[in-house]
Amino acid sequence: MVKKVLLVDDDPSILDFISLGLRYEGFEVLIAKNGSEALELSCQNKPDLAVLDWMLPDLPGTEVCRQLRADSDIYIIMLTAKDDIPDRVEGLKAGADDYLVKPFHLDELLARIEAGLRRQNKQNVSNLVSFLSLTINRDTYEVSRGHKRIVLTPTEFKLLLLFAEHPRQVFSKDIILDKVWGYDYTGDTNIVEVYIGYLRKKLGKPPLIYTVRGIGYVLDSPARRY
Repeated sequence: MVKKVLLVDDDPSILDFISLGLRYEGFEVLIAKNGSEALELSCQNKPDLAVLDWMLPDLPGTEVCRQLRADSDIYIIMLTAKDDIPDRVEGLKAGADDYLVKPFHLDELLARIEAGLRRQNKQNVSNLVSFLSLTINRDTYEVSRGHKRIVLTPTEFKLLLLFAEHPRQVFSKDIILDKVWGYDYTGDTNIVEVYIGYLRKKLGKPPLIYTVRGIGYVLDSPARRY
């Protein structure tokens, strides 16, 4: 999939210089000449990374950075002529992930973009938990099995995530109550069986959650259980 880079600068020569290099490397480039355009483009196109100039005609680059960071986890590289430590700190506090001082070599910017995207990909992957055909996204609360999307309640999601993070580990009813409902839960302990039933029905067949008689429940492969 082609990665989208949001390029924000009010200098036409810099925009042409960087965008040409990015397109040559296979990136899709979204160009904004001020902060307002940058925020609008980001909202509409969901770029993977932003290269953001510090000095913009309408909004400070640091303010644009804060607003981008508030709306997404986009990787942000700030470009600036300011090389003082307090300025670097201000940019990082605004939410920037990296900082490049002008003038710079295009090769260095491209290397930083590639590194940022690799880091971003690793973070995205770490938000996913998978077991066989089951995939769970911790951040978006999306669950799927194969091509089928499964809609869960918050409690069902928490219970399934517990199993998926520890596949083939048997959990007793008491441990499940503690991990999912909390140590201070004082309701009916049969609630575990009820929610296990809900999950089994929603996950479909072949089953993934099994009863280990006298001990508890486990997420396991059908091939190991039949």
